[in-house]
Amino acid sequence: MTAYDPIHERSLRDPEGFWAEVAEDLHWDRRWDRVLDDSDAPFYRWFTGGRLNTCYNAIDRHVENGHGAQTALIHDSAVTGTCSRWDYAGLQDEVARLAGLLRAQGVDTGDRVVIYMPMIPQAVFGMLACARIGAIHSVVFGGFAASELASRIDDAEPKLVLSASCGVEPGGVVDYHGLLDKALSLARHEVPGCLIWQREQQPVELVSGRDVDWAEALETATPAECVPVEATDPLYILYTSGTTGHPKGIVRDNGGHAVALQWSMRNIYGMAPGDVYWTASDIGWVVGHSYIVYGPLLNRNTTVMFEGKPVGTPDAGAFWRVVQDHGAKALFTAPTAIRAIRSADPDGRYVEQYDISSLESFFLAGERSDPATIHWAERNLGVPVVDHWWQTETGWAIAANPLGIECLPVEAGSAGKPMPGYDVRVLDERGEEKPRGELGNIAIRLPMPPGTLLTLWNNREGHREHYLSRYPGYYLTGDSGVIDADGYIHVMSRIDDVINVAGHRLSTGRMEEVLCDHHAVAEAAVFGVNDETKGQLPLALVVPAAGKGPDGETLVAELTAHVRNEVGPVAAFRLCTLVKRLPKTRSGKVLRGTMRKIANGEEWKAPATIDDPKILDEIGEALSNLGFPRTGGN
Repeated sequence: MTAYDPIHERSLRDPEGFWAEVAEDLHWDRRWDRVLDDSDAPFYRWFTGGRLNTCYNAIDRHVENGHGAQTALIHDSAVTGTCSRWDYAGLQDEVARLAGLLRAQGVDTGDRVVIYMPMIPQAVFGMLACARIGAIHSVVFGGFAASELASRIDDAEPKLVLSASCGVEPGGVVDYHGLLDKALSLARHEVPGCLIWQREQQPVELVSGRDVDWAEALETATPAECVPVEATDPLYILYTSGTTGHPKGIVRDNGGHAVALQWSMRNIYGMAPGDVYWTASDIGWVVGHSYIVYGPLLNRNTTVMFEGKPVGTPDAGAFWRVVQDHGAKALFTAPTAIRAIRSADPDGRYVEQYDISSLESFFLAGERSDPATIHWAERNLGVPVVDHWWQTETGWAIAANPLGIECLPVEAGSAGKPMPGYDVRVLDERGEEKPRGELGNIAIRLPMPPGTLLTLWNNREGHREHYLSRYPGYYLTGDSGVIDADGYIHVMSRIDDVINVAGHRLSTGRMEEVLCDHHAVAEAAVFGVNDETKGQLPLALVVPAAGKGPDGETLVAELTAHVRNEVGPVAAFRLCTLVKRLPKTRSGKVLRGTMRKIANGEEWKAPATIDDPKILDEIGEALSNLGFPRTGGN
């Protein structure tokens, strides 16, 4: 038995006792009446009756405890060549004055504020200022098109929008203000006002009667104090794409969220107060919410906010430069970022150019981390590489390797073991538990731990339908995988990506793992295409590593033989071609579903989250060379 096992066991046997002890580390304005409230099951609540303020716990209490001079936030902008720092006292001042400005603009406790901004510190200030006065923020990823922003405005019905004049990307500026103008013209909900942060790269003319110059108005703002709210009150709404095209607004509470995130910083990521922590993500995604903003600040860490890319700002050494410059103890990013770095720097020569001795651990999440990527990172970074698994809905890790408790043996291809409060099961179509090692649908037995979704915004029945109806008493993750004999969770693919080849259920994730094991492969995507004889066949699109391996035809032949040898003839693997790049969302998820629709000749549209729509034309051409789409299902 490991040191971690009894901790997880107790969290399931005595969830109220376990989480009550964890919650004692926070400041509560009023202690809770019930730790776990099951009076409205399956819609569970945590710490009902308790009152607290998330912003106070993330900033003010640290200042009051004598840590005001500690650096709280570092903004490192590779695209503008600037770096700025705020200590906890300075952050408190920025956030309190902005909270006062929000109040002056008519925002009150419970009102919604949409934040549509690039990766600049004012976006963080905006989130925390909302939390300070009990307003509910909804951050919309800055790269979203105007129509997507409009749909979120209509759903959240905000009192105010916070935005900027522009964003800065390697290819030039992004006209945020123009996108906001268009979104507001498309939206049915009329937003009373907008605060606009003018960036020197592209100042804009403000719209009279609607826009307020953020910096100017801030000069005369009266600082606002923290407002205690109910632990079960919403902290934020974060939209995730829905299967119907209508975005799902994940609602996060205040109390359970703060309890879970502070626990995770210390016990999963191994961060002591005062350590420097860097999450290379975007605040528009849940990773940025949890581990750029709230988690590190709740735990009194120094958090790094990076405005740049893993490759191209200026090169594949960008991440290691940031680690060196700021002394990051841990780095958390998406596997796709490391695959991009590995593709540009397969031998890790850029790593050697920087002093990364401060780095003690490296975390990956966002999509499955193939063993080849993990081994590259282990070999070149020389620290534990932890793949862990969670979702927008959960807000923190379902499965991980808890480095703050102990470093469990790493099993490449696994997301680790279940974290406290997560009772993870693998179920068949009838809801019966599958034996260890067998592929099935991953579900979590209710109740889920603190910090997970409270509900869907204005859509309680949608919450039930999407997550709770298929397996009563369980939350359906939407992922398929296995739990092995040692209790490690292997997330293989989305349930929709499990394919049926002549009656055999096969994981496309396993095939991708085998493909990426080849030294000449940077990354790969496998999805099912319709076949008249076998039902479905796997089709692989492979991105070759730069300057590695044989020519195209030889590499495809080697890969085909490798999959048939490792997975077996049952996979009927023969459809494989090389591509320059894969279509992805801006958060790094490969768009397998869209590629599957293109190959099968189904109706499709480019997802709003896509990084570069032009890639889909390239994919269409590659599929055409393989004879897709076919007619008649052949």
